[in-house]
Amino acid sequence: MNRFVYTSSPARVLFGSGRTAELPAELARLSARHPFIVSTPGGAVQAEKLASLVGGRATVHPRAAMHTPVEVTEQALVRLDQLGADCLVAIGGGSPIGLSKALAVRTGMPQIVIPTTYAGSEVTDILGETSGGVKTTRRDPAILPEVVIYDVDHTLSLPPALSVASGLNAIAHACEALYAVDGNPIIALLAEEAISALAASLPLIARKPSDRGARERAQYGAWLCGICLGSVSMALHHKLAHVLGGSFDLPHAETHAILLPYSLAYNAPAAPEAIARIARALGSADALTTQLRTLMADAGLPTSLAAIGMPREGVGRAVELALKASYPNPRPLERAPLTQALEAAIEGTPWNDCPDGAGGKYNGK
Repeated sequence: MNRFVYTSSPARVLFGSGRTAELPAELARLSARHPFIVSTPGGAVQAEKLASLVGGRATVHPRAAMHTPVEVTEQALVRLDQLGADCLVAIGGGSPIGLSKALAVRTGMPQIVIPTTYAGSEVTDILGETSGGVKTTRRDPAILPEVVIYDVDHTLSLPPALSVASGLNAIAHACEALYAVDGNPIIALLAEEAISALAASLPLIARKPSDRGARERAQYGAWLCGICLGSVSMALHHKLAHVLGGSFDLPHAETHAILLPYSLAYNAPAAPEAIARIARALGSADALTTQLRTLMADAGLPTSLAAIGMPREGVGRAVELALKASYPNPRPLERAPLTQALEAAIEGTPWNDCPDGAGGKYNGK
């Protein structure tokens, strides 16, 4: 067995239907009396319900935005200071969680997060922020939320397409953990379990959105995916997703979902063991990327970057940004194949860069 380092991230997790009712008790555990509740504008109703549950001096701030723009964070900081809040509460997906993290790392305030999607970012110490059309990431222990409440009741109204996109976003975390430069056998086990849980639950959610069992299984899988992401380094897939999201303002979950088959195809020749484990976790003898694309299509998701607003003339800039300060990756980042992969992703056509056949059975060929 290879030498490795494994470091667990401390977080208190409450899992189960109805656990949101315990929010007042969790605030008391943190000695917090004036929570600052963040959401997107579309999540304001949920945030107001939390404020009613908490009572007292709770304040709702429904202004979180996609890709965590620095200017939005700075505006929230002003209001946070004026109100004298002492705790952050985020409800929603990556946007409110991102804003909460950005505020926490700047103020040192504790966080309680109630995720309503399957992204998994609620259990990571990673923050991605956008400024001047460029998205950058950083890691800091102060970014990690202290408490996460997984309450399936908040996910039942999540549309099937967004559910699948969010779940594929989470699967990407686990996939990259399997070939991370600092991976370890503990995270590999969690990653395979996470992919398996989401692969089993997402098709059920797509067919029957009210299936509570499938929803809970997806939450469980997303939690494990988040642990994977928070425990090891990111690679090509996350670099591309951050470049496209921050520079072209593409929707976060859909970008991850569309890119995933291409990222895996790019790395397949250099990470055969990881790719084999991913295929096993997906539970299918079909070509790996074919199964992912079929899942997306069945859920009504777009399968091309063009369909979510990526301009064809933006490929060159995207490649340049991806090559700058790139993450460790099993296969070196090279201009020509990256360009080919992104051009194929824009069109939504299959792509395989394994001329010797390596990894070919996983790449839709």
